[in-house]
Amino acid sequence: MLFTQGPLVLELINSYPPKPRKALLALRELILHVAINSPEVKKLEETLKWGEPSYICKTGSTLRMDWKPTEPDYIFMYLHCQTKLIETFKELYSSHLNFIGNRAISLPLNQPLPEKALSHCIELALKYHNIKHLPLLGC
Repeated sequence: MLFTQGPLVLELINSYPPKPRKALLALRELILHVAINSPEVKKLEETLKWGEPSYICKTGSTLRMDWKPTEPDYIFMYLHCQTKLIETFKELYSSHLNFIGNRAISLPLNQPLPEKALSHCIELALKYHNIKHLPLLGC
C-alpha cells in the first residue's frame, strides 16, 4: 500500500493536549494498520479536510477524526453521513460504540480505544464503494 502522509496532520495533532493527542495518534495508527492489511486499499492519502485529519482512498469513504475543545473528554471519528456506514455500525456495535447521529463515533478519552470494533468499522469504511450494495455491508 502506498501511503501519502499529510505533514500538517501531525502538526495539528501535536498541538492538542496530551490525552487527546495520544488517543488521536492511536486512532491514526489503527487506521494505517487496517489500511496496510486490507488488500483492497492500494493507496491511502492523509490530509486535512475541514481542518480535521482525514484519510482518503479510492475504494472507500473518507474517514475524518478530531478533538474539539468544546467537548474535551472525547475524540471523534467522522464518516460521510450519506452512506450506510453508521447505520451498519449501530447494528453491529451499539453495545461497544457511541454514535452521534449518522456521522460520527464518539470515543471517550477515559477509556481505551475499542480496537476490535473500530478496526472492523475502519475496514468497512475503507472498502465501502465495493460493498455498499450488500446487506449490512456484507457482514
